Amino acid sequence: MKKIAVIGTGYVGLVTGTCFAETGNEVVCVDIDKDKIEQMRNGVVPIYEPHLDTIFQRNVNAKRISFTTDLKKAVDFAEIIFLALPTPPGEDGSADLSYVLNVAGQLGEIMTQFKVIVDKSTVPVGTAEKVQAKINETATVDFAVVSNPEFLREGFAVDDFLKPDRVILGTENERAIEIMKELYKPFVESGRPIIVMDEKSAELTKYAANSFLATKITFMNEISNFCELVGADVDKVRQGVGADSRIGHKFLYPGIGFGGSCFPKDVQALVRSGNEQNYKFEIIKSVLNVNNVQKTKLVDKLDSYFGNLEGLTFAVWGLAFKPDTDDIREASALNMIDALLSRGANIVAFDPEAIENVKKRFGNKIEYASDQYACLVGADSLLIATEWPIFLHPDFEKMKSLLKQPLIFDGRNIYDIDRMQDRGFYYNSMGRITVTGH
Repeated sequence: MKKIAVIGTGYVGLVTGTCFAETGNEVVCVDIDKDKIEQMRNGVVPIYEPHLDTIFQRNVNAKRISFTTDLKKAVDFAEIIFLALPTPPGEDGSADLSYVLNVAGQLGEIMTQFKVIVDKSTVPVGTAEKVQAKINETATVDFAVVSNPEFLREGFAVDDFLKPDRVILGTENERAIEIMKELYKPFVESGRPIIVMDEKSAELTKYAANSFLATKITFMNEISNFCELVGADVDKVRQGVGADSRIGHKFLYPGIGFGGSCFPKDVQALVRSGNEQNYKFEIIKSVLNVNNVQKTKLVDKLDSYFGNLEGLTFAVWGLAFKPDTDDIREASALNMIDALLSRGANIVAFDPEAIENVKKRFGNKIEYASDQYACLVGADSLLIATEWPIFLHPDFEKMKSLLKQPLIFDGRNIYDIDRMQDRGFYYNSMGRITVTGH
């Protein structure tokens, strides 16, 4: 059993703290937001993430996890201190380290004995050195800084944390290595590796992994676009390519681009880090450019079909950047809605979890439906932007009765094109033939 402090209770911090408590550790979560801390003390999870509420409540009840705004109290308590602080992108794409370095400075002032300081936030190469230097400005005791990047998928974060593909530990401090290996032992007992490396390599591993996955998605989107031009079927191409063991099936699904809190930010930060070293990541820069265009591909299709979109009403299913989350950061649906509003179109939107977050962005510029069918009433077409499970098997006859005409533009390819033909829909998806329903 370890005593752990997690500084920052955002998505990464809360999942980290809760999952460490689940394996019997004592965890104190720290945040400057008093209302948020009070919420969590009352058993309320401030983010939506499947299964998190269950283990959160279990560990609150067992008193293995607690919450405070008192940084010194948490630091005095803990042997291991995780920094799970935001690193938002600046206007130039670089990661803002002000939150991380501010807390690092405070740690140096208040530590009274050896601590392991763990960078859990996604940070550029060289951040561990900066954290070390910042703490050293005022520290009077020994400490170690470890880079321990997270690889959590929103919607699967609890499972990803409890059953990681690998654990990356970036440090050359032997004492810290032994402490961290012992901490992570319950998570890797089935043979998953703990990989120890230097801090810079660990920091780059996170950026490299996310940038590669973003590249894989974007490559398939370009193939999808080309399929439409030549009459090929991207589903068949995807199956043929994915059957190659060197490539695999994952992240080969075409759509309207990637979003979320990680891929866009991390790819931008890697490009910026390259610029700082006078190195140009040509592939990665192309990934960003292609993805930006891909986000409004459905609007291009609407322009081609309708000509003038002014005054038309479009139903939008899905607002979150992916299913099983309420996260709308860099969500393709938002780019699509912006483009439609600029053309004078009207929007009625539905999402199972993300509506409140979207209201903060669009306010009354668009309408919000209470369910997926209410969204369709009188709409000129349905646009699918997020592949939520509840959209996969709808009542198609009911949909036809509510829409002005049976038109669907699908940015996530969630329906079988032959079945849509039989059902009498005009169905335009990504990288596949368009069926007219006649």
